[in-house]
Parts: sequence; C-alpha cells; structure tokens
Amino acid sequence: MPKKSDGKLGTFDSVNLLVGGMIGSAIFSLSGITIWRAGPASLVSWILAALILFAYGLQTAELASLYPNSGGVFSFPALSLGKTEQQGTLWGWISAWAYLFGCVAGAAFSAIYVGIYLSVAFPVFAQLQVPIAVLTVLICGALNAMEFRITGKTTTMLTLILALTLLVFSFVLLGSDTWEIQSFVPFFSQGKAGRFGFIETLPIAMVAYGSIVALSFMVGEIRTPNKTVPKAMAIAMGIVVTLYGLVLFSTLGLVSSQYLQENEGLRYIPLFASASKVTAGPFLTKLISLSAVLALYTTIIVTMALAARTLQASSDNGLLSPWFGKTHAKTGSPIHAVLAVTLVTGVLGAIPQLTNFLINLGALCNVIVIAIISLSVLASRKKHPLLDKHRFKAPGGTVLPLLTLLVLFASYIPSILAGGYLLWVSTLIYYCIGMVLYIRRRSIR
Repeated sequence: MPKKSDGKLGTFDSVNLLVGGMIGSAIFSLSGITIWRAGPASLVSWILAALILFAYGLQTAELASLYPNSGGVFSFPALSLGKTEQQGTLWGWISAWAYLFGCVAGAAFSAIYVGIYLSVAFPVFAQLQVPIAVLTVLICGALNAMEFRITGKTTTMLTLILALTLLVFSFVLLGSDTWEIQSFVPFFSQGKAGRFGFIETLPIAMVAYGSIVALSFMVGEIRTPNKTVPKAMAIAMGIVVTLYGLVLFSTLGLVSSQYLQENEGLRYIPLFASASKVTAGPFLTKLISLSAVLALYTTIIVTMALAARTLQASSDNGLLSPWFGKTHAKTGSPIHAVLAVTLVTGVLGAIPQLTNFLINLGALCNVIVIAIISLSVLASRKKHPLLDKHRFKAPGGTVLPLLTLLVLFASYIPSILAGGYLLWVSTLIYYCIGMVLYIRRRSIR
C-alpha cells in the first residue's frame, strides 16, 4: 500500500484499507437472516450495527495507541483489567476464547455458504455442498500455511469488483418491473421476531463490520492518528453502509420476511432469491453467486488466519500448549495452529445443520469481545488518566464505551425474553471448556 515520504498512511490509504476489509461475505450470507427475523426493519439493524462497530473501532484504536507493542484481543484486557497480573490474564483469556470461536464460526458458516451459492447457481453441484465446504476449508488452510496474503493491489482490485457487482445488482433490481415499494409496509412488524426484530438481529449485522478494527492495530503507522483514524473510519463506514443499505433496500423490494419463512433454503441466499425474480435473472444469479464465492473465500482466509494467530498468541502467553506456537521454518506461519483451525473449521463446515448455531453463537462471542474491549477502555483511562497528545483517544469520554455496553445488552433482551436459553447454555458449555484449559495451564505454569 502506498505511503507518503514520512512512511505513514494518510486518510486515503486508511479508508482504502478499511473499505477493502469490510466489503466481504456478510452481505451475501447474513442479510437473509436479518430480513427473515426483522423484515424491512433489518435496514435499521445494519445501520445501528455500523454505529456500534464504529464506536468499537475507535475504542480499539485508543487501546492500540496506549499499548502499541502488544495489541490484540488478549493483550488489551490483560493489560487493562484486573487488579493483579493473574486477573488480567484471565480477562485476556475470556476475550481471546470468545474471539477464537467467532473467527472459527465465521469461517465455517462461510464455507457452508460457498457450497450453497455454487449449488443454486450451478445445479451440477447440488449434491456436493458438504464436499465443497470441506474442500474450501482445506484450500484456505493450505493458503494460510503458505502465509498467503490478499493485500495491496489485489485487495483494491477485489474490493472494486465486489463493489461494482453489488452496484450492478442493486440498480438492476430497482429498475425491474417486479420491485415494489409496498413491500416495506408495515416496516417494523413483518419479521419473524416481531416489532423488536431489528434489535435482535443487531449482533448478526455487526459481524459485517468487524474489519473496522484493522486500522486500530497499526495506529503507529498512521499520520496524525488523532485526526486521521476517526476521519478514515467515518468515511469508510459511510461508504460501506451506503453500499450495504442499497443492496438491502433493493433486495427487500422483492424478497420479504414471509417469503423467506416459506422458503427456508433461500433465507441463506437472499441476493440470489431476489436476482431470480427479475428479467435478467439467469445472468444476475450467476454473477451474484460467483461474487459471493469470491467474497466468502476472502473472508475464510482472513478469519482462519486470525483464529490461528489467536491460538499462537495464547500459546506464547502460556495459556495453551507450546505445540500451538510452533512456526514453519520457511513461511513463518503458525503451522500447528493453522492445522488445528483447519481441522475444527472443516468438521463444523461439514455439518450444514449447524449453520444457525454457528451464526448465533459466533455473533454472541463477537459481542462478548466488544463488551470486554469497552470495559478495557474504561479501565485503561483510570490507569492512565493523562494520555499524552501524541496518543489517540476515542471521542465521547466515558459515554462511548458505556453506550456501547448498553446497546449490546439491549440487543439480547428480546432473545432472553423469548426463552432463547439454548444459545446461553451453549455459551456456558463453551466457556466451561475454556476455563478447564485455562486452569490446567495455570497449574502447569
């Protein structure tokens, strides 16, 4: 990525980095779940989710500026929370353990969607969804083992292709004779989850903007970060929200919550469903399917890489076996961690029946990480009340992290009231496993 003479990224390059990270698979794979649950109000979900992740990005940027040599979902809480080193380590592990599943779940359900999109666009693959999902995971795992990176010009080109595809898709739908504005009435009560469905689907929509934190881990490489970071995040988020909003708006004019309730298989591929309803359907369905596969592959490569590095970091901090920290002599990749992530992701990706479970538990784990980061910001400000002028500080004082926590809590109230206990039981079981590993490693140390 080009830099100016001072070797640091300006606003343009920073925006390009963020937009490239956020335009990915989520709009192809998760928008249907939000439409099914919230109906037209899913538009509100995606806008609110963008605001929450924007706040999250600013907070991680502040922590990265404070701890520039030890960034990450483990280190931020470990260095900020708890009165003792041991308590901080526990907080770091809680955060890293949630982040790990969020990454693996994202890669697994993305692999499942690869098979779904290919099978509906090209019927010859209809009976091969599971093998395609497993093969996808193996390919992405192999690329991670070789330290393959989608960066620089490749990222820019990929982003432009995906953005152009989504624009063509949206305008074709909006210009079709079958698109109806009446589909948006009533606005809040169409979804399966009722009037508050837009709140319930917030955590799922938030997954789409997770890459907003990319800039946070390179604050030291940003020119005048106090101005550039929030400005670049705001511009990038505005671009992505506009694009995603246009795609959702055009899709909702053709595909309703009721339609997805009646056609369960299509709720996972709403863009395909809407494309099939217009005159240009045969061309558009194949275009959108191939673009989805491209975006899904990119997402899988990145999320598997993040999961592997989370395992490696946990190993380096003594919380997991040293086996996970072993790196390949030539590529420098955490080869054992990549192998473990590939194995687990492949197993989960081979069970399409787990799609909803992976989406919901993965989204909850991401929410847990965001909540812990917000708490870390509050704690770090108490420990370091006088940040020097060269360090980035998120605007809004204590209001921003507190408001983030409040909205995150509110987003799960509908599911709690509806008796969605299975998600919470699953989370408890997952964390029990994590605590067993934590206690065992602590005893060895």
